[in-house]
Amino acid sequence: MSEASKLVEINFDGIVGPSHNYAGLSLGNIASSSHAGDVSHPRAAALQGLAKMRGNMARGLPQGFLLPLPRPNAGYLARLGADSETDRRLLAQSWSASSMWTANAATVSPAPDTADGTCHLTPANLVTMPHRAQEWPDTKRMLQLAFADTAHFTIHDPVPPTFGDEGAANHMRLCEGHGARGVEMFVYGESGGPFPARQHEQASRAVARLHGLDPARTLFIEQNPEAIAAGAFHNDVVAVANERVLFTHERAFARPEEAYAEIREVFPALELVVVPEAEVPLGEAIKTYLFNAQLVTLPDGSTALIVPGECMESGAVRSWAERTTASNGPIRQVIPVDVRQSMANGGGPACLRLRVVADPETVDARFMLDDEKADRIARIIERHWPESIAPGQLGDEALAGEVVSAREALLQELDLGELA
Repeated sequence: MSEASKLVEINFDGIVGPSHNYAGLSLGNIASSSHAGDVSHPRAAALQGLAKMRGNMARGLPQGFLLPLPRPNAGYLARLGADSETDRRLLAQSWSASSMWTANAATVSPAPDTADGTCHLTPANLVTMPHRAQEWPDTKRMLQLAFADTAHFTIHDPVPPTFGDEGAANHMRLCEGHGARGVEMFVYGESGGPFPARQHEQASRAVARLHGLDPARTLFIEQNPEAIAAGAFHNDVVAVANERVLFTHERAFARPEEAYAEIREVFPALELVVVPEAEVPLGEAIKTYLFNAQLVTLPDGSTALIVPGECMESGAVRSWAERTTASNGPIRQVIPVDVRQSMANGGGPACLRLRVVADPETVDARFMLDDEKADRIARIIERHWPESIAPGQLGDEALAGEVVSAREALLQELDLGELA
């Protein structure tokens, strides 16, 4: 069997951490802001995420996971010189469980696309949001463990903090098959009205150079400033790609027709699915996270779209889904999943996963999921994750101890004490 034939797309979902809370730290993320101050339910959140992973395994899709980062982040608080008088918003940053959204963990270029024939991963610096900028050192350490086989993987440092980089949430790949040579698309922002454009063009270009991508098969596309201003803080809130299919809202890109033409020039096999504003308004697409979905190839070769359950509660989105699956288009199934705890903080099914095209045998087996391991993880979550957290509890010493102990129990269960 050739090396290319062993390559499959593996979704590495973030296990929702025991400090999951609604502190409303993410400017431009409307769901996060609108739920600020609500009581969160970490146990339910983690079990919802695990159920999504189980569902994908049942559909025949390879599934991995990444672990919660250490929270509260004592090192972060120490560097701030935090004390009893420290602003509560700074304390909340150290408790953030936002690493659950592993689409922001790194940008990934599979081996068929890179000059040296290894899969390259560059951790995102996430400098635009303070609560996320603290993540990359621990994220890189975990990536170096999960993808330690240097014959198959190359792990980089983040690009300099001069340029904001948000990882795979602003990166798409088109290909004839996951193991084939692809075309990589980086989507960057120039402006976003009242909200920051988080992905800088120069960060995207730096990642492409670091990964050794062929300039003739690498595209840089500007996100529509109107989409950013409407709450599409990452491109994956308004567009997602899988193999030959690009699924996008018509207002996702700054110059859509120019973007489509540029893509078709380098990838003639493109199957373009554009949702018109007249069918699903941009605001409704962002509210329901129709595009923050997992667009996947099932074992029978058909394409399915795994969407948040909220999509089926929208008349416009539900009608679009019914028309789409009844047509001859590439998307044959629209499958709703319950990730309500994540959605309330601004992350749908696509936010919760990092796509890595690799031979599963080259990945540290401790990060690959099967049914037995999922059962063990569920038992740890049910036993140790807090049932609820109110924002006013952030900073509570007893709760901090509970959160730390919960993560330690998971690491011990998975034999991953190196990440303690």
